[in-house]
Amino acid sequence: MAKKWVYLFDEGSADMRELLGGKGANLAEMTKIGLPVPQGFTITTEACTQYYEDGRKINDEIMNQAMEGVKKMEEINGKKFGDPINPLLVSVRSGARASMPGMMDTILNLGLNDKVVATMIAGNPDPKFKRFVYDSYRRFIQMFSDVVMGVGKKYFEELIDKMKAQKGVQYDVELTASDLKALAQQFKAEYKNQLGKDFPSDPVEQLKLAIEAVFRSWDNPRANVYRRDNDIPYSWGTAVNVMPMVFGNLNDESGTGVAFTRDPATGEKKLMGEFLINAQGEDVVAGVRTPMPISQMEKEFPEAYAEFIKVCGILEDHYHDMQDMEFTVENKKLYMLQCRNGKRTAPAALQIACDLVDEGHKTEEEAVAMIDPRNLDTLLHPQFDTKALKKATPLGKGLGASPGAACGKVVFTAEDAEKWAANGEKVVLVRLETSPEDITGMKVAQGILTVRGGMTSHAAVVARGMGTCCVSGCGDIQMDEENKKFTLGGKTFKEGSQISIDGTTGNIYAGIIPTVDASITGTFGRVMAWADKYRKLKVRTNADTPADAKKAHELGAEGIGLCRTEHMFFDPKRIEAFREMICSDTEEEREIALDKILPYQQSDFKALYEALEGDPVTIRFLDPPLHEFVPTDEADIKKLADVKGKTVEEIKALCASLHEFNPMMGHRGCRLAVTYPSIAKMQTKAVIRAALEVKAAHPDWNVKPEIMIPLVCDTKELKFVKKIVVDTADAEIAAAGVDVEYEVGTMIEIPRAALTADEIAADADFFCFGTNDLTQMTYGFSRDDSGKFLNAYYDTKIFENDPFAKLDQTGVGKLMETAIKLGKPVNPKLHVGICGEHGGDPSSVEFCHRIGLDYVSCSPFRVPIARLAAAQAAIAQKKEIFKELAKSNPEYAWALKTK
Repeated sequence: MAKKWVYLFDEGSADMRELLGGKGANLAEMTKIGLPVPQGFTITTEACTQYYEDGRKINDEIMNQAMEGVKKMEEINGKKFGDPINPLLVSVRSGARASMPGMMDTILNLGLNDKVVATMIAGNPDPKFKRFVYDSYRRFIQMFSDVVMGVGKKYFEELIDKMKAQKGVQYDVELTASDLKALAQQFKAEYKNQLGKDFPSDPVEQLKLAIEAVFRSWDNPRANVYRRDNDIPYSWGTAVNVMPMVFGNLNDESGTGVAFTRDPATGEKKLMGEFLINAQGEDVVAGVRTPMPISQMEKEFPEAYAEFIKVCGILEDHYHDMQDMEFTVENKKLYMLQCRNGKRTAPAALQIACDLVDEGHKTEEEAVAMIDPRNLDTLLHPQFDTKALKKATPLGKGLGASPGAACGKVVFTAEDAEKWAANGEKVVLVRLETSPEDITGMKVAQGILTVRGGMTSHAAVVARGMGTCCVSGCGDIQMDEENKKFTLGGKTFKEGSQISIDGTTGNIYAGIIPTVDASITGTFGRVMAWADKYRKLKVRTNADTPADAKKAHELGAEGIGLCRTEHMFFDPKRIEAFREMICSDTEEEREIALDKILPYQQSDFKALYEALEGDPVTIRFLDPPLHEFVPTDEADIKKLADVKGKTVEEIKALCASLHEFNPMMGHRGCRLAVTYPSIAKMQTKAVIRAALEVKAAHPDWNVKPEIMIPLVCDTKELKFVKKIVVDTADAEIAAAGVDVEYEVGTMIEIPRAALTADEIAADADFFCFGTNDLTQMTYGFSRDDSGKFLNAYYDTKIFENDPFAKLDQTGVGKLMETAIKLGKPVNPKLHVGICGEHGGDPSSVEFCHRIGLDYVSCSPFRVPIARLAAAQAAIAQKKEIFKELAKSNPEYAWALKTK
């Protein structure tokens, strides 16, 4: 039996998301529950995969099934595809299983040609109908040319602007039928001028090319960037949805809109959206015209509005989540074109989660599972200082489309945003309106400001998804893109001018306004309490200073998983002493120099213990190669030479001798302690003396330092360094006459250490995976240089993600799993964590939960992300266990279907 590549909407359901994509599954589900959906069909995500396997071609079997779908649509709608008398016009839309707003392509009004247009007009003498037909035709030519054939839309926009200027009008809707007819002919001429061939008139050819274009858009640059940023696998592919057109641009009794059942910026339970009369969907989303609020639809189309309100309630009750909907009204009749769980800001996500629990829609576990952990990052970003804000006067105001504060230098293109940001400049991207091509510039910008567009424009939706501050629809801006300047409130801003924007209020200010850390209370605390209730993984922080440790503790860190002691050495007084140690000729000289550093290190560790109030603190002993500490400035070299009684040339020669061809695999980590035991002795004394001091001041605290030996590759290395640590620590404790416990463990960051973890575990109290180095050494990539070639790996689909940002679960993950399986049977008390950057990445946290780690450690501001991700991992695992049990026990199957 032939594979099924095409499903009618009435053949699908919401649980077929993987096959039908999000849009297709939801159209099928809306059909199933009786909502007014134009009946069409979905070409599956598997067909997309097949398209790429077949060399980017649609095979005959898929196309034949698509044409069968068209026949079914003809029967349902009483119209015929390509028939000039009673034509069926269709839309062709993308629909991946994960929402990717604006990243892929859509074609509307497909099926029009000169003959169909002429016949439609001949059958209806109404001048308004004639205008509608030509409006639809010119839109189709422009969209098809741009999306399907790659003819840039700028050519057509220039023709539209020229026509409006000639006619003395401001908006497209003011152009007459004859104007639009002329434009359609000009568009076709431009198409031929650009491609050297006529615009395709055969509707079947148009359909095939459009389907191919949607499949092709899965691999366009903006979609690839979005997928990488949102952990969406390339292998998923996109579905294609083909459905009959309903026309919001038919007349003044028609329109189109986008709405949310709750405010996506705040989470408030109120209908929020926008609507345009006599328009098609892309007019709202693209921000070509600034729309009216959804509430005004009640006045214009009361019956359709009443039905829409009813539909909103049905969808929220059905999906138990805030819905983002696209709809069209044709001749006062409502049609639903899309619904999905709406993108939302982090504050809105927390508010909605809490409200849905209170309203009985969700359990606590379900509420925790529905929040994207990465979005919490935006809660912790700065806001404008209230006092400074009161003194500032806004020059203008737009729509507060995505909350937060942003200030920086004005740039006018995505390319410039990337260039300036790469040079370390903070930029605000200012555009007439953004388009999906701007995604890379939007990503690096501190904020986005647009002249056109509303709360559901491309800029607003994408900015909210990225957690980037955005102000949209500031129509008072007089833009001069060509000369890279704009005027607002009597002030001219040029490229490089300083500007501040408030994504909450929509206010725009000249200059830089100071910012302050965001405060996180209320719903944040409630959701985090739920997360802590269900997670199994502990969450620690990577912190080297008391300020970082204190902030992390406030954000819920349960200890320090990594304190990099080398960061403490760069204070001017300490670095001088450490350089003296490096340039010493004898062990005695080295100890004298290190004794100068000892009080500083002791003070540092004491402050960290106090900040953590008895929670565990893992202190990694010196890790970097010594050449990173030597002087390079002539004055510093001379000063060091004088102190050590050496010549400048001798110091320079010694410094030069420390440089290595491959320092990341050179004389560093535990190798330093093997070569210079006095370093390990000094650091041990500082760790233990600080612990004794804090223990005396706070006898109720459980002060138990964890000393971590880095870069171990052999058990004999660990034994050697551990003996130095234990002998020194025990002597300090005996001398103090106070009992303090401590542990000695190691970082697993060399593949050999993972593979011999059973041997190493015999002498280690704990393992901590240093996945930055473990990734580097497993791949053989330098993490400092890999950025130069990784883009080529993304483009060729060798990699989908940066392995230094998202844990490689297949290779590096296998080494981690091996180390745990080898180490724990040898030492059942062995506790295991991770302290690389991956400790704050949600998918990596989920993996750490799955393989049985005890904790993850991450930077302070990622602690809430890790807490939430850890809870989601535990909840997901519990659900999987129930699913397995349900296969053999009906009671568990019933439990899965109920809350």
